[in-house]
Formats: sequence, C-alpha cells, structure tokens
Amino acid sequence: MSTATDKTVTAVTGPAVPVRGNDIDTDQIVPARFLKEVTFDNMGEYAFYDVRRDDDGSLNDHPFNRYPNATILVVNENFGCNQNFGCGSSREHAPQALMRWGIKGLVGESFAEIFAGNCQALGIPTATADRETIEWIMEQVEADPALELTIDVENETVTVGDDGIDVTINESQREALLQGIWDTTALMKSYLDEVEETARVLPYLNEFTEC
Repeated sequence: MSTATDKTVTAVTGPAVPVRGNDIDTDQIVPARFLKEVTFDNMGEYAFYDVRRDDDGSLNDHPFNRYPNATILVVNENFGCNQNFGCGSSREHAPQALMRWGIKGLVGESFAEIFAGNCQALGIPTATADRETIEWIMEQVEADPALELTIDVENETVTVGDDGIDVTINESQREALLQGIWDTTALMKSYLDEVEETARVLPYLNEFTEC
C-alpha cells in the first residue's frame, strides 16, 4: 500500500469480508465504552465487538468471525435497501478499529461523509458502486472466501477475480491517496521548517498586542 517514505496509495489487494446491514453506525463498528482508552492501540480487538458476540459472550457467525484474514470490507447491501455505512457519531475510533483489525479498503453503496474522511486520513480508500454491483461482489466473496479483490484507486476499478468493475472514489480522496498527502500529520512534519516559520510570524503566537 505504502511505505515509510512513500505515502501514495494506488491500489489495495486482499481477501474480502461482506457485511450486510442497514445504516451500520460507528457505535456498531466500535462500541462507545471502548472510547475511554487513551490510545488506538487495542481498537482492532473491538471492531464490531458486540454484534460479533451472543448474549453469553461467545462468538457468533458474524462475518468478522468467519473471514478473519480479510483486508477489504464490502458493505451496505441487504435486501436492496441500504447505504450510509459509518453513520452516527464522528468518532475516528471506527476506522481506526477497522484498520487495526486488518482492513485496508472498503467498497459499498455509500459511506457517511465524516467516516469516509476519517478513512482517508488513514490512507484507506472508500469506493462506491450501485446496489446491484455490491450485491454481486458480496455473492462472489460468499461463494469463494479466498477470492481476492483489488481496489485500484488510480483507475477507479475493483477487480473481483478476473472481472473488473467501475467504481467511484471521491475525487479529493482519490487525489490525496494518489499524491500521498492523506497523512496530514506526516505532511506537516515533512514541512516542519515552513510550519515553524509561519508560526514565528503569526502575531497571535508571539504575544502580539495592539497599541
């Protein structure tokens, strides 16, 4: 995907996990009680924590339990009435949990805007396609869990086995991934001298007072 010196994300490839459901919100992705942790280090353990378990705490047949090696998450389709994955609160813990579980890219009918932005900040593409396409992808993955998908950010396609499908990636997200400028913290560090110089001349950072 990228290296320590190259932040460009041109494509992500790997086995997929299909998760169906209406308006799957950030509280389902990572329950609120885990937000008290001061770092994101353990967030991967909490991805879909509650819905992956029965009332007695035992693991159920949730897709994240059945596709433990997946790196591409396919979402939204459920009897033709779903979209808006990642809706609800703006918590960045949700994409952090998915990334630390192993997810490197998402494909779905639609994503909540803030959630998609938080994914972009982690270098995770969120590609969209119509309902019928998402259903077809899910069916292929369910029929062959070892099947690999490739999200091609540059060409806006998803390859499923030998089949290539056109998808849409938000243009600002696409440019950020392709140019390697999605990691704003790393970007600021790379221009540290310029940042410090700008801070030096800003009056409100230098105890500026009007006469």
